[in-house]
Amino acid sequence: MSLKNKLNRLRPHLSVGNQSDKSIISKESPDIEVPFRERWEEADVFPYFFDHNYCLIREVKYPLSQKHGYYRFQDFLTAVDIWNKQDVSHPLSARGFAPEELFFFDTETTGLGGGVGNTIFLLGYASIMENHLLVRQHILPNPGAEVPLYQSFLENVNYKTLVTYNGKSFDWPQVKTRHTLVRDHVPKLPAFGHFDLLHAAKRLWKHKLERLKLSVVENEVLGVKREDDIPGFLAPMIYFDFIDSKQPDGMIGILKHNEIDILSLVTLYTHLTFQICGIDPGQTRMETYEVGRWFASLGEKEEAEKTLSKLKDNKDAAFFRAALELGFQAKKNHNWEKAKTLFLDAADSMDMLLCLKASVELAKIYEHRLKDLQQAFFFCEKAISLSGAMTDQKLPDELTEERLYKRRLRLEKKMKKPQEIQEISYKNLS
Repeated sequence: MSLKNKLNRLRPHLSVGNQSDKSIISKESPDIEVPFRERWEEADVFPYFFDHNYCLIREVKYPLSQKHGYYRFQDFLTAVDIWNKQDVSHPLSARGFAPEELFFFDTETTGLGGGVGNTIFLLGYASIMENHLLVRQHILPNPGAEVPLYQSFLENVNYKTLVTYNGKSFDWPQVKTRHTLVRDHVPKLPAFGHFDLLHAAKRLWKHKLERLKLSVVENEVLGVKREDDIPGFLAPMIYFDFIDSKQPDGMIGILKHNEIDILSLVTLYTHLTFQICGIDPGQTRMETYEVGRWFASLGEKEEAEKTLSKLKDNKDAAFFRAALELGFQAKKNHNWEKAKTLFLDAADSMDMLLCLKASVELAKIYEHRLKDLQQAFFFCEKAISLSGAMTDQKLPDELTEERLYKRRLRLEKKMKKPQEIQEISYKNLS
């Protein structure tokens, strides 16, 4: 099937939501011709005239009952409400926010690099407006139209926080770079917060997904299935072809691709909220572990322990990892007996690195806190054995054989009868 035919198949999907009320389209400029204007309007795209030039804008409204993947857009309202009832600090918390203050944002550019040579040709976003979700896309019809593009984008932006996927590293720095070139002619970029969902996806699903592109997360986690979608890497080529031919067909396909990206951000934020707040009934044990570990890294000790303690009932990989993490939490709290018990659980793991870490911690606790040198010596020996078997891995300094041999030597010096202790350790290891 030709690209044109595929794009024609996309056209019905471009009007799933209600048509725009064209509230931000500017007054007509009779001296400016918009090529293929009727074709654009068939796709609900209309010109915005400013500064003797124009850009193109598309608006679509979705009812909150509309489903995208496993969730309806109204579930996003529930997610924000959940955060407002949670007294916990988290980088994705919407506590203190109204739903309409989150701004789901994505761009399409002429390349993946940074700098002024990379042009943004599509600014797309979604936000809650009254009782619907509004998707708005601003299109650069030619390289000289950045003033109307950014004017149309910035004059109606009203938000507290951007929600993006890799937007902190890519999308928003690109916006700032391009804005610098036209800043004397358009409004300033507003101050805002930023939820970058790529970092959350890495934390929760790097254990099961080889790639963490948004399209992969959509398919594997969110239940979003794209049909006849144009791959993102083709977007620059299609845009350059559009610049030459002015034909809208290819760009209409890019609009749909970008729209799905934006809608998926709404679904992804909803799903992450349900995961982090522990109300997703389909959450896996490894996802529970990753959420608990995230809370631990944030210093949210109570939330970390509450989450990780859910994994006590089954001695699987998640159980052993949770035991190690909880052991470190107990150690920070100077609860040495509890830490010992948890590290003993972790030391039974078949994961050699996890077992090595637990054994070293047990050697420390038995030597310095519980004053049981025999057990300290035993776990030091166990750690040496594990470290020696992991020659294919680069280990942290304290887990290397060299450091562990120094620990064993110190323990031997503390013992009154080193030969006797050596026999005990061999007996325990056999």
